[in-house]
Amino acid sequence: MRYRTLGASGLRVSELILGAMTFGEQGGVGAPLPECRRMLDVYAEAGGNMIDTAVNYRDGASEEIVGRVLEGRRESFVLGTKYTVSRDRADPNAAGNHRKNLRASLELSLRRLRTDYVDVYWVHLWDRDTPVEETMRALDDAVRAGKVLYVGISDCPAWVVSRANTLAQWHGWSPFVGLQVPYSLLQRDVERELLPMAESLGLGVAAWGPLGGGVLSGKYSRPGGRVAGGRLDGGSLSAREHAMARVVWEVAGELGVTPAQVAIAWAAGRSEVIHPIVGARSVEQLGDDLAAVDVVLPAASVARLEEATGFVLGFPADFIAQTSSWVFGSALVAGR
Repeated sequence: MRYRTLGASGLRVSELILGAMTFGEQGGVGAPLPECRRMLDVYAEAGGNMIDTAVNYRDGASEEIVGRVLEGRRESFVLGTKYTVSRDRADPNAAGNHRKNLRASLELSLRRLRTDYVDVYWVHLWDRDTPVEETMRALDDAVRAGKVLYVGISDCPAWVVSRANTLAQWHGWSPFVGLQVPYSLLQRDVERELLPMAESLGLGVAAWGPLGGGVLSGKYSRPGGRVAGGRLDGGSLSAREHAMARVVWEVAGELGVTPAQVAIAWAAGRSEVIHPIVGARSVEQLGDDLAAVDVVLPAASVARLEEATGFVLGFPADFIAQTSSWVFGSALVAGR
C-alpha cells in the first residue's frame, strides 16, 4: 500500500481506506466482532492505515467495534468518524450540523471509540438550516480543544465547501482537508464540480461506493450470479447497470483480475487525490478489494469502461470546451 497526504494537510493516508459501515450485525447483514478484528488485521498487514466510520453506523455498533479492535494500536491508525445523522429521532437537536449536535455527537463517538481524539472528523451531510459559519467555528473549537485533528465534509454541494473553506481562510479556522463523495463507474456526477473543486482547493477525496453498491463486483454479471433478495436483487437492476457490469466483468477477464479490482482501480486512477473506501463483510472480500492497488488498467481498458458509462459533463463544462477555440483563438492554451 502506498501513502499520500490527505489533501493539503501533512497527514499520511493509505491509498485505500477501510470502511467500517459493515462492522456490526445490527440493522441488517454485517460482520461480527471476530470477523471485524480479522479484517482490520488483514488491512493493516497490507499497509492500510485509515478507518472510516460514523456515529450512526449500525446504530452505534460500528464505532464500538472499531474502538475494541483498535485497542493497543490506536496510534498506528488514522481514525475518522462522522456526525450529522440523528442520534435520537424524538429529539430535534440530536441531528444536524449545529454546535449542540456536534458537541454531543463527538463526545458520544469518543466514548464508543475508546479514544480522546479523532484524526478526521467529518460533517456527514450538508445541513441547509445551519449557517456554515456556525459549523466551521464549532469544528475549529473542537480542533483547538484537541479532540479533533482535521476536519472534512461528506455529501455536500461544491459551492458550500468552497464557501466554507473561504470563511475558514479569512477567520483562521481549520479548513476542510477532505471530501467524501460517492464515486464509481455507475455514478460519475462528482466529475462535474466536486472533483475539480477538490483538486483545485487541495482536498483529499474519500470515494465511497466504488463498487456501485455491489453491482460492479461481478455478483450479478457472472454466469449464475443473480442474487435474489435485498436492495440490489439482480432482477431489479436497470439495463444500464447490467451492461456496465458486463463490461467490467469482460475487462477483468481479459486482465486476469476480478471485477471488484477493476472497479476500484478505475476509481483510484481517476485522480491523485482519490482514496477509495473499501468495505467488506468478510476477510475474503476485503482481501480481494485490497489487491486492487496492484492493478494497472491499460489506457484501452479505461477508454472502454468510460465509454460504457454514457457519462457527459453537461453544462457548463461541455459548453466551455466546445466554444473555447472560438472564444480564445490563438490565445487558447494547448490541452485546456
